[in-house]
Amino acid sequence: MLEKEGKIRIPAGCAISGIINTKGENINGSEIVKSIATMHDRSNGLGGGFAGYGIYPQYKDYYALHIFYDDSIAREKCEKFIDIHFDVINLSKIPVKKVPSITDEPLIWRYFVQPQTNKLKDSQLDEQEYVVRSVVNINTNLDGCYVFSCGKNMGVFKAVGYPEDVGEYYRLDEYEGYCWTAHGRYPTNTPGWWGGAHPFAMLDYSIVHNGEISSYDANRRFIEMFGYACTLLTDTEVITYMIDYLHRKQGLTLEEMSNVIAAPFWSTIEEQFEPEKAKRMKYLRNMFSSMLITGPFSIILGFNGGLMALNDRLKLRSMVVGETSDRVYIASEESAIRVIEPELDKLWAPKGGVPVIVTLDGGLKYGY
Repeated sequence: MLEKEGKIRIPAGCAISGIINTKGENINGSEIVKSIATMHDRSNGLGGGFAGYGIYPQYKDYYALHIFYDDSIAREKCEKFIDIHFDVINLSKIPVKKVPSITDEPLIWRYFVQPQTNKLKDSQLDEQEYVVRSVVNINTNLDGCYVFSCGKNMGVFKAVGYPEDVGEYYRLDEYEGYCWTAHGRYPTNTPGWWGGAHPFAMLDYSIVHNGEISSYDANRRFIEMFGYACTLLTDTEVITYMIDYLHRKQGLTLEEMSNVIAAPFWSTIEEQFEPEKAKRMKYLRNMFSSMLITGPFSIILGFNGGLMALNDRLKLRSMVVGETSDRVYIASEESAIRVIEPELDKLWAPKGGVPVIVTLDGGLKYGY
């Protein structure tokens, strides 16, 4: 198998993993690195990444902007924009460790910010929308600048490389958080580059994804009508923006959002749901028909206070869930869970199209 590594296509490739402590206690970043490393053969070295929640407690009230720059000129342009629109509480390079397999690094900076009061007031936007529009502005109008993370008390760390090397590069063993997600990439239709690695994030939402989105063009055209711009050359990016739109802007619950992007078949709605529930499901399918994701996928959504896992309705990509008294594990393979927690209270596979939702305040919920 090692002799063939990198020479064969893995149709169900890409690996995803997630951990959450339901009591809000810290998990060292080394654990999620160990989990995703177990699925090394599902990646091909063209992308790896992580998202951590609760990792910036000293700056928990500020937006943490993680930004890639092509060069110092791009950084200067972006910092002028940031200074105009935000108050900067702290800024620095993101600490990294030289790893031989991680090459062609961009400049990687981190800024803890809050919107400038007068600018926010003049914009007539709420704070989160102000941040979203600022990020979209940077990513579309400032050449060589890519904001790849902009949430509060969370951060994304990604690069071109195998995920275990990316974890070492970003020194994730020096971070602690109550929740982590990870991705090992095996791109089939899109390029491998730093901005195109997973997770993709907007505000505190982050997505890791295994699969392909055959509905990408329809999804992208729809979401870009609402001020988003897909600039990172990977189909998964659009899922993050759709979730932000449906959950934050439209106020749908996580379950309702799942019933949009992985909508049940019409026959399932008619046969398996009570009339009031069926009426609501039909409304969601009709109202947001352009946001149905088609194609094989399994995703893990991270957000402040929880995780959500979701398969396509035909369950064409693998996903398993493990439970202990205070943790929930989600991964593409059982081995990625067992390597960090051999003794589980329960292990099971979610049904296609049925969300698995875990929150700090509500524990684990098995879909609708």
